[in-house]
Amino acid sequence: MHRIRLRPCLSALLLACAAFAASAAPAPFDGRAGVARVDKARIDAALSGLVESGRIVGVSALVWQDGREAYHGAFGLADREAGRPMARDTLVQVFSMTKPVTGVALMQLHEQGRFGLDDPVARYLPEFAAVKVHGGTDAQGQPLLLDPQRPITIRDLLRHTAGMAGGDAPEPVGGYYRAADPDNLDNTLEEAVRRMASVPLLYQPGEQWFYSPAVDVQARLVEVLSGMPFERYLQRHVFGPLKMKDTRYTLRPQDRPRIAAMYRRSDDGVLTRVPDEQAYALIGRQRALTPGSWGLVSSLDDYMRFARMLLGGGELDGVRLLQPSTVRLMATDALPGNIGPGERSWLPSKGQVGFGIDFAVRIAPPADAEEASGEIGEFFWDGAANTLFWVDPANQLAAVLFTQWLPFGKVPLHKDFRDAVYADDSSAAAPRP
Repeated sequence: MHRIRLRPCLSALLLACAAFAASAAPAPFDGRAGVARVDKARIDAALSGLVESGRIVGVSALVWQDGREAYHGAFGLADREAGRPMARDTLVQVFSMTKPVTGVALMQLHEQGRFGLDDPVARYLPEFAAVKVHGGTDAQGQPLLLDPQRPITIRDLLRHTAGMAGGDAPEPVGGYYRAADPDNLDNTLEEAVRRMASVPLLYQPGEQWFYSPAVDVQARLVEVLSGMPFERYLQRHVFGPLKMKDTRYTLRPQDRPRIAAMYRRSDDGVLTRVPDEQAYALIGRQRALTPGSWGLVSSLDDYMRFARMLLGGGELDGVRLLQPSTVRLMATDALPGNIGPGERSWLPSKGQVGFGIDFAVRIAPPADAEEASGEIGEFFWDGAANTLFWVDPANQLAAVLFTQWLPFGKVPLHKDFRDAVYADDSSAAAPRP
């Protein structure tokens, strides 16, 4: 993680793959999506086993089901060098779990009639009127920049079909993005998005699913449509109403004793602490950039309040942020039929999923025992430091999992946690009423 460019550096970290240590044998696959009978001992064993084996430093998890807390557990250390345990109030960087928060903010404005999903982005952000599409090279080897076949719509931003790409994209588009430097922390969101609009698209709009900085453009739309800085909007219309007192972009002095250290896992499985000046570069000082794609710090209970609001169809404790129909829309696969498995980048690695509005959406049961358990209709997302959350309406369940290591994946934490939550073992827990 670098002070100026997050995405290219994260990409390099993600490419530094960790050794994939053997995990406990998965439960026999029975072809079903999953039956959530939350059993504390089973989940405890899954999470503590990963800590005790040395594959992760610390982890905490919270599960809410049927209107009550069904599970909480914390294992290992938030700060190994200081001997500080992982705790319920530990703060972590959620990275891309910022994206669903941005989606909720923008969809609040959609409910108010401020925009239509199929409106051209350029209607509200004129800098996108001149966007070009990279079309390969000409006979002299020079880049071809083409006009888009149709405008980028707001719906494209929401489902990652805008054709946008970040600094880790194939060349030369990735190089164009890095040269534009939109992720510089001294950029305002307005300036960052203006620079993004100068980068050619990697694909024609609507042609492929490609994970991108499009959610930063969503955040800028919130500013333009609301007339309010994005961070202030979140505080006033999301964090404040939900009483999310620990969620923000910048650490306060009193937060320092609670923030989890960041670790980097080497190819041979050694976990090394990332120096604090690097680990906290994005959150350690007040800066101009408040992106929609990344940057928030949160606590387990805070993020669960956000998840519970979604589980409640947009409402929590009598406070409504969204209408149930809007949450259903966000949690419905929005990818058009012309975007097949081969045009979805790495999204299929998440399982039998499509994509809604800033969430992956499960559309079919797990294909085999190698895929993590889940329920059709659940929607979820994760973060670069291996955090995870999901909402499962069929089982009236929400789950949040916190840890802090890079690169993403390799240790089967998400699968082991999901399998423990969904294990269909009638002897382990009484049937749900």
